[in-house]
Amino acid sequence: MNTSATPTREQVLEALRAVTLPDGGDLVGRDLVRALVVDDGMVRFVLEAETPDDARKLEPVRAQAERAVLALPGVARVSVALTAHGPAPRQPAAPARPPAGGGGDAPALKIGRHPTAGPSSVPGVKRIIAIGSGKGGVGKSTVSANLAVALAREGWRVGLLDADIYGPSQPRMMGVDKRPASPDGKTILPPSAHGVTMMSIGLMLREDEAVIWRGPMLMGALQQLLTQVQWGDLDVLIVDMPPGTGDVQLTLCQKFDVTGAIVVSTPQDVALLDARKALRAFQTLKTPILGLVENMSTFICPKCGHEEHIFGDGGVKREAEKLGLPFLGELPLSVEVRLAGDGGVPVAATDSPVAEAYRRMARRLIERCD
Repeated sequence: MNTSATPTREQVLEALRAVTLPDGGDLVGRDLVRALVVDDGMVRFVLEAETPDDARKLEPVRAQAERAVLALPGVARVSVALTAHGPAPRQPAAPARPPAGGGGDAPALKIGRHPTAGPSSVPGVKRIIAIGSGKGGVGKSTVSANLAVALAREGWRVGLLDADIYGPSQPRMMGVDKRPASPDGKTILPPSAHGVTMMSIGLMLREDEAVIWRGPMLMGALQQLLTQVQWGDLDVLIVDMPPGTGDVQLTLCQKFDVTGAIVVSTPQDVALLDARKALRAFQTLKTPILGLVENMSTFICPKCGHEEHIFGDGGVKREAEKLGLPFLGELPLSVEVRLAGDGGVPVAATDSPVAEAYRRMARRLIERCD
């Protein structure tokens, strides 16, 4: 095995510049390389073509690129995926499929340089549920981890995808630190914890490594995590989204068949302002809202038992009633929840009284989905 140091990104790109395309130019000069990650002898990237047909024609080029990078000193494994950022050309003789609700052909919606293709499903996954928030710091990732575990304890087969690519926290919360296996350098075998199959970009990087990616790279990474991971047969895949309304939300809701979204907020007015933006974003993307969750609803002093509504009282429930949306429940602000998450054992995996709120929320969600 070559024990040389792992090459830099620039060295990998230089090797890819030597890979020419049948119609002229090279992979880098034609801007086809996406989501390039170089880490500890492993190199991963996506080759993004205009259409699925173009992508299929690039298979010999993909193999050539894989060989070129594998030949670099310090590279032990290479994973190269082919994808397309546009739909296949419409066949003129095929009847047009009207959008939901009737009417004519829906116009192609372009986000940056990426026209939308029809949403696709993830093999074996019955439902995809996105957990979102309008802002950071409201406990969205904590809710995602505990809801996933609570659903698993109710008998569902559950997956958890950490799509918060800039700030992945699920490996720590779920107590997983082992890099996932890949039998062929293309498919990924995800680890399991607390009855949940989980995957995160955080498992592919060092814990202190920052992800500095633009929109197309985020899109490529998300598509890899959804389509190259062997999720198996799942009743639900919980997707822990980044806060706000950005590229990951657009890619997930436009390119995949998302069952619905849950929006997490704290009760105070400032957080609700941002939560409304998240709700409007999901509604604009035609993603059903399965419910709202009020996190950090109340704090009970562990010493004296005094209950205090630090961030206000019932704001999210009132907002759900005003908008005619389901309210899935209130979750407490608890030191036990924080300690459990930091320790890699979500409180929902325990028999603590605090876990009961997550179990109730899981049962309400199951009732809505059945």
